[in-house]
Amino acid sequence: MKVKLNREYIIPFVGLKLGEHDFEFDITDTFFDNYEYSIIRKGNVKVELTLDKKETMLIGNYTIHGVVQSECDRCTDPIDIEIEGEYQLIYKFDTEPSDDESLIIVYPEEFELNIADNILELITVSLPLRSIHEEGECNEEMIEQMKEYILVEEVFEDEDDESSENSDEDDDDDIDPRWSALKGLK
Repeated sequence: MKVKLNREYIIPFVGLKLGEHDFEFDITDTFFDNYEYSIIRKGNVKVELTLDKKETMLIGNYTIHGVVQSECDRCTDPIDIEIEGEYQLIYKFDTEPSDDESLIIVYPEEFELNIADNILELITVSLPLRSIHEEGECNEEMIEQMKEYILVEEVFEDEDDESSENSDEDDDDDIDPRWSALKGLK
């Protein structure tokens, strides 16, 4: 999942003085086109980065806000999703790899950071866990097609209706007998 080398997202940190440095990036559709397997198709996102250079590390404070286009989790049609978030990544000068996902090792032979992958990851984690259209905006043709293959109809009912989430105890006749046997175990 490497992005094509684009100088816009490369920061030569060797020439930076100690202290804070501000950068701004306008992420558009062409950015996402470089990532073949991205779940985001299009977008217009502003990324602000404050890079604080220290003796042994760089501390990157990212602020992200904008709109991206992904797929609706219910009907798979495109959906615009507003995103925003504040994140911190630490770029540590070291020779040993790290398992910490917010700590990125910068090896001694490196003199610049390519933050394109970091930006994509931060935008991706800014997405909500579930993205669905507002009530009535889903592609009804797709919903009807999916209903033919779905075993549990409650998936397509109003999710705010708590009765659809909690099944009645009286419906034991519809339950597979193996599940009924397991219900008695405590």
